[in-house]
Amino acid sequence: MAGRSSYGLPFLPGNSFRDVTKSAFHRPQSLSFKNGYALPLRPTVGIGKEPLQTDPLTQSAITHLYSPIPALTYDRPSPEPVAAFIPAHVTLDKKVLRFYGYFRQDIQLSPLEEYRVRPVVVYYYLLDDSMCIMEPEVENSGMPQGKLVRKERLPKSSMDGYYHWKDLNLGMDLCVYGTTYHLTSCDAYTREFLESQGVLLNEAEAMPADPYTQNRRPHPQAHITPSDFDRLSQFLTMDRKVLRFFALWDETDSTYGEVRPVIIQYYLGDDSVEIREVHKPNSGRDPFPVLLRRQRLPKTIKSSSGPFPSCVLEVSPVEVQEYFSPRDFRVGDTLCLLGRRFLLYDCDDFTRSYYKQHLADVELQPVPVDQKPETPVKKELPPYNGFGSLEDSLQNCLSLVPEPPKKNLLKLLENDGKVLRYAARMDSQNPSDQGRRFIISYFLADDMISIFEMSARNSGIISGKFLEKTRIPKPGSTVDNPEYYGPADFAIGATVEVFRHHFVLTDADHYALKYLESISEQIPSQTLSSLRQHLGLLPEEAHNTDSPRH
Repeated sequence: MAGRSSYGLPFLPGNSFRDVTKSAFHRPQSLSFKNGYALPLRPTVGIGKEPLQTDPLTQSAITHLYSPIPALTYDRPSPEPVAAFIPAHVTLDKKVLRFYGYFRQDIQLSPLEEYRVRPVVVYYYLLDDSMCIMEPEVENSGMPQGKLVRKERLPKSSMDGYYHWKDLNLGMDLCVYGTTYHLTSCDAYTREFLESQGVLLNEAEAMPADPYTQNRRPHPQAHITPSDFDRLSQFLTMDRKVLRFFALWDETDSTYGEVRPVIIQYYLGDDSVEIREVHKPNSGRDPFPVLLRRQRLPKTIKSSSGPFPSCVLEVSPVEVQEYFSPRDFRVGDTLCLLGRRFLLYDCDDFTRSYYKQHLADVELQPVPVDQKPETPVKKELPPYNGFGSLEDSLQNCLSLVPEPPKKNLLKLLENDGKVLRYAARMDSQNPSDQGRRFIISYFLADDMISIFEMSARNSGIISGKFLEKTRIPKPGSTVDNPEYYGPADFAIGATVEVFRHHFVLTDADHYALKYLESISEQIPSQTLSSLRQHLGLLPEEAHNTDSPRH
């Protein structure tokens, strides 16, 4: 200030000048730290800044200087500040009481259980006095779990208000919408809050066990002292060694019972038994020969306790005291295996040698069995019904699944494509059939005949195929032993009866004559002479004539 006034100018904006001689622009330190405490600096005198010699301050003076509420000189001291008001929605926000409990669910239509115990967690929100009921989710439970009752104020069963935290306590029943929840315990915060509000909590209760969950748990395994018998050695030495007994299963005491032959096989590798039925052809029984699958047969079983019907239960290995062994199988004895009686009357050679080597005291003498002689059944074929060919109808009588008739493959290969053709006219009393001309084709590969009708002008009859390829029996032949038309029966002028239609042969091709002369020893001379005379050929000429087609 003094420096500025030396210039003689007023201290107004625009009239002040910066001191160019000033080099320190920091704010001077007013405090000093001593032993970790901030203390004011002593005032200095002059430019040399020598400390002013003053008396040390007393403790009361220091306390007065550091007073947080300074006293005013000309007024009353201000009152103490009042604590800030905190509303209830801020104080009780996110504060929840948690109770643990359960409810019983009755099972109506189950013979295995009567009820289930389902645990729940009840939450009480102090902010708005609402409640929420949750059920802990169990994996693969098959029941809808999770939130049972959403967050809301729950009315009391008496309809005189809503549930309050003062109404909740341990050991009480909470009735919500027809379901009764029993509270058993709570967490530490809930207990501390209720006790601070003067609520006396009852003793915590244990959660009851769910009977269905306990039944689902695996039962503890019963430890059995292992036997000293070496099963591995038995398997390695006795594998694929089987004792075979021939027996009769007697079930004559039952309705429509009979005596059936069976084979009992005893496997020495694991002491198991298998029973197989012996089915005869056309016995009418299902093709399932295994009467008893391979298993160990119990001989002595522990007596069951209680009135429970043990006949419908499976026998566990713990309940079996003794199994059947080779010593129990004696030829001539009657064994009762699983309630069925079997008479052993014989065995095979390996069984005899095994018993002679290991069980010499057991005798295996075959027992004669009276078996009724089988009367041969004569097969009688039913009469032909007229549907299809004789060969196809016969296959239906030989098997349930008919197969096509067998053919002569060698004949098919040798005569493939060889056809004998003849011209014929229809011999009929009907005037409209006069003048109808046909071509009869005889196929040497399978002895079948087809008939084709030739076109005639203004006849009014459509030409085309008259008969498909088929074998034609001769008139007068029986169904049991039919005779079919052959190449020897086709002579010029001969009459061929085809399913009550009569055809008179009028002509033939040269290949037919050549083929018949090649097998002249099988063809009657009248047939050959009729063809030669009609064609006007001598035997040598007919032999030298080339075949027009095959």
